[in-house]
Amino acid sequence: MGSQRVLITAGASGIGRAMAHAFAQNGASVAVIDIDEAALKMLAAELPGVETFKCDVSSRVEIEQVVPQAIGVLGGLDVLVNNAGISGPTAPVESFDPDAWDKVMQINLGGTFNVTRLAIPHLKQSGAASIIVMSSVAGRFGYPNRSAYSTSKWGLIGFTKTLSRELGEWGIRVNAILPGAVAGQRIENVLAGRAKLSGRPVEDERREAMSLQSLQRFVDPNDIAALALFITSDAGKSISGQLLPIDNDMQQAS
Repeated sequence: MGSQRVLITAGASGIGRAMAHAFAQNGASVAVIDIDEAALKMLAAELPGVETFKCDVSSRVEIEQVVPQAIGVLGGLDVLVNNAGISGPTAPVESFDPDAWDKVMQINLGGTFNVTRLAIPHLKQSGAASIIVMSSVAGRFGYPNRSAYSTSKWGLIGFTKTLSRELGEWGIRVNAILPGAVAGQRIENVLAGRAKLSGRPVEDERREAMSLQSLQRFVDPNDIAALALFITSDAGKSISGQLLPIDNDMQQAS
């Protein structure tokens, strides 16, 4: 399906950027919303056909302004990728900053909810609509010292399962992708946070992370984008309500 109309949240860097490139190269019309204006400008330079919009998904007001505008520019919507999320601090529950907890929930859960509810009426008009919810390996396992992140990613699983039931009547597929440790700046920040907490070198934290998975590497964002292309294509038309790990066979969250 080369004529898909695709909206990606937090699509200017990392996994979202890889998805924007993959869908655009597959012939889709792509709109990206992101809070990072500089990253949006870089993406627009890389992919001149992609529509870019600045939006803070922690703000319901901004979402309600920007999402309809982005969908309007696309002329409708076939694929929504809910990629926006933050990792929050690395700290045990007893010393976890309550304001930081609220922020993680506001973006990871609230942002996904608010973008999705506005997209659904447009997806119902598509003949082959899909929603992707980006959860995490932290949505399958407990995640020591990352309580807000893990709780939000488990919450997104419930959201995915519920949406797939609600929207099946309209032929809309809803699936969650659960990456493990993805190569890029975010995992480097996480490893640095763990090292600070444990007092050990970052490389020790990296080795420990690798010891928990069968394939000894971080996940390539391009592989996640390829999975997204597959499950939103005609080849994925029978796949809905599923949790799709892409984590190098991770046995627990570290």
